[in-house]
Amino acid sequence: MSIKKPRGTNDILPEDSLKWQYIEDTARDICTRYNYEEIRTPIFENTDLFQRGIGEATDIVEKEMYTFNDKGGRSITLRPEGTASVVRAFLEHKIYGQAQPTKYFYYGPMFRYERPQSGRYRQFHQMGVEVLGTDSPAIDAEVISLGLQILKELGLSDLEVHLNSVGCPVCREDYREELRDHFADDLEELCSDCQSRYDRNPLRILDCKNEKCQEYTADAPEIIDSLCEDCADHFKEVQNYLQRLDIDYIIDSSLVRGLDYYTKTAFEIMYTGLGAQDTIFGGGRYDGLAEEIGGREIPGIGFAMGMERIILALEEQDVDLPLTTDLDLFITTIGQPAKETAFEYLYQLRQAGLKVEMDYLGRSVKGQMKCADRTNAQYSIILGGNELEKGTATVRNMETGEETEIKLNNLVEEMNELIA
Repeated sequence: MSIKKPRGTNDILPEDSLKWQYIEDTARDICTRYNYEEIRTPIFENTDLFQRGIGEATDIVEKEMYTFNDKGGRSITLRPEGTASVVRAFLEHKIYGQAQPTKYFYYGPMFRYERPQSGRYRQFHQMGVEVLGTDSPAIDAEVISLGLQILKELGLSDLEVHLNSVGCPVCREDYREELRDHFADDLEELCSDCQSRYDRNPLRILDCKNEKCQEYTADAPEIIDSLCEDCADHFKEVQNYLQRLDIDYIIDSSLVRGLDYYTKTAFEIMYTGLGAQDTIFGGGRYDGLAEEIGGREIPGIGFAMGMERIILALEEQDVDLPLTTDLDLFITTIGQPAKETAFEYLYQLRQAGLKVEMDYLGRSVKGQMKCADRTNAQYSIILGGNELEKGTATVRNMETGEETEIKLNNLVEEMNELIA
């Protein structure tokens, strides 16, 4: 019996990886324009980082993390998200001692033990950004605008920005008490998870996906009505900056996000055509995370967008990305001496920056020309015994069929000029 990939994982084959490369290149270009720099963190971290950073009452920590003991007996977890790792690296390398703010972007696989479904896998991939060292509302708007620009430059439309504030530890504690009062009489009707969250963190009840629990959260108090003056002013300023960028948004009081480290601004960008998995990316401010995992008060904000969700949205909207696998040249050979000579020129042409291929299966000339057609080669170089004697190569334009002769000692230079 053959071995297959683990449930909840995917093989990204070449025809799909081209899409991924295009999306990553687009995001990297936009992040660079916004003056964000790439950071790469380990795929696994000490488990304590996520327990302290994400929150022990979250579904991620309680149910979804891939955690194991290594050979030294240390508890290790495959990263379920990227923010905690970035903040850990920022603290560990004392980046806070440099000029601020610090702007990062990252790519990579994340891991959560969830029920696989469309757009949701156990190994999934995220592109994210993080800004550390400033609590300016303008940065909140910048982060949102950056993510939107990525999606729009990829060709996506019909996007909705959902916005909320989840307050700070001071005003959120008052809100927690309001939630406890709200759910007290119906506590036994909630799922077992929400019953345990009632005392530890009732905000997590609002994030529950259980349909019965959602019935009781529908008329729950709204956190926006409990914001302290500082949080309320910050939220107004974020809205002001979004309006200055002509970014429409919807105030969504039910939006609390699934991680405990969020403070103040929380947001999600949705495309309703994806159905239940309608959030393409989301994030928010996490001003207490650095203190939680490293003892320093450093404000931060960021987002993470799922690559699989972006691919789904592009397919749903029938967006054709400008992808190509076409070759510049295909070298067709006749006879072993020509094949050996062609192999040398194959290397030289590639060194010159051209995308070139030749036959390795001993196909006939007709078969090689068919292969050149299938690869959409712009030109084919035909090299045989006659050409070797004359020191030339026959170059065929695959679109027009026109043929010309080029001297072999000028082949690389002339083909480079012809294709350029």
